[in-house]
Amino acid sequence: MLSELNKVLDEIQKDRGIDKEVLISALENALVKAAHNKYGHSLDIEARYNEDLGEVELFQFKIVTSSVSNIAKEISLEEARAIDPEAQEGDEIGVKMDTSQFGRIAAQTAKQVIMQNLRDAERQSIYSDYKDKKNELVTGFVHRFEKNNIIVMLSKHEALLPVQEQIPGELFSLRDRITGYVLDVKKNAKGPQIIISRTHPGFLVKLFEREVPEITEGIVRIRGVAREPGSRSKIAVESLDPKVDPVGACVGNRGARVQNIVNELHGEKIDIIPWTDDFMKFVCAALAPAEISEIIVDEQNRSMEAIVDEKQLSLAIGKKGQNVRLAAKLTNWKIDIRTRSSYDEEAKKSGDTAQQ
Repeated sequence: MLSELNKVLDEIQKDRGIDKEVLISALENALVKAAHNKYGHSLDIEARYNEDLGEVELFQFKIVTSSVSNIAKEISLEEARAIDPEAQEGDEIGVKMDTSQFGRIAAQTAKQVIMQNLRDAERQSIYSDYKDKKNELVTGFVHRFEKNNIIVMLSKHEALLPVQEQIPGELFSLRDRITGYVLDVKKNAKGPQIIISRTHPGFLVKLFEREVPEITEGIVRIRGVAREPGSRSKIAVESLDPKVDPVGACVGNRGARVQNIVNELHGEKIDIIPWTDDFMKFVCAALAPAEISEIIVDEQNRSMEAIVDEKQLSLAIGKKGQNVRLAAKLTNWKIDIRTRSSYDEEAKKSGDTAQQ
C-alpha cells in the first residue's frame, strides 16, 4: 500500500493539478530550511524523498577524517565505515538525521515553507495552463461579484471579467454558465490573473469558429470584424472553395448556426458580409440591408460617397449612424451617405458655377 505521505501527495496533485515532482521538491526544501534554522546555516544538509518509505530523509554531509576536530562537519573513519564499509579518509559521507528532533518551531517552519512552495507551484501551474490559451474561448460559472467585475470559476481556477469587458445590458447571477475570450494572462504579486472578455472582436470570431466547421477546416475564412457589443456586428467572410457559400455556411441550416451565436450574445444582431477584393462591391455589401445606387470613390483619401434613394437613407445610415459606422470600420474606408436628390442638386449647382 502507498504510504500516508504518498497518498497526500497524490491527492494534492489531483485536486490542485500540481506535478508530484514539484510537491516533493517543496517538501525537501522545507525540511532543509527547518534543519538549517535549528542546527545552523553553515551545515551541509540535503533532503531526499524516499518513495518506498514514504518520507523525506535528511542527510548531513561530513568529511571522513582520522582525527575529528569539528563534529558538525567531520566524522571519524570508524563511524563512517559503520554507514559505508568502503568509506575512505577524505570522502564526504551523508549521515541521516533524526527529523523527529525538530520540534514544534521547526515543524511550523517546514509547514510555512511547504505552503509557500505549494502556492508558488500552483501559480506557475495556472500560468502554464492558461498562457497558451490566450485568444481562445473558455467556459466557467459565475463565482462571485467584486464591485462591477465578475469572477468566473474556470474548472479549478478563477478568471476576471472586468466591467469594461462585459457586454452592455447583460445580467448574470451566481452559478450562471458563462463563456469568455482569454484576453490576457498576467503575472502579479498575488499570482497569475486570467482576464477574459465578451466585448472583444476576437470573441465573435471564436464563436463563429466554434459553430462553423468550414471555418475550423479552413474552407471559409473570416476577413474582418466590426462590432458594437450588445447591439450589432458585421463580419466579412470568404470561401476558398467555389462550391461553398461562405455566408450560407455561417448562417447554417435555417439559421441555426448564427442563431446559436446570437443567443450566446443575448440578442446582438449580426450581419454576415461576403468578402471581395473589389472594394466598391465590398462597401456596398457592408452597407446592407441598404441598397446602394452609386458609389463615388476618392482612392487617394480612401473615402467613398454612397448614393442612395430617399427610402434607403435611414437603412444606410442606421440607428444613430450605426450601420454606416460599422461598415466603415469593417471595410477600412471613410463612407459618406448621400441621397440621389441631394447629390444631383449639388452636381447641378457645380455645373452652373462652372458655366459661369
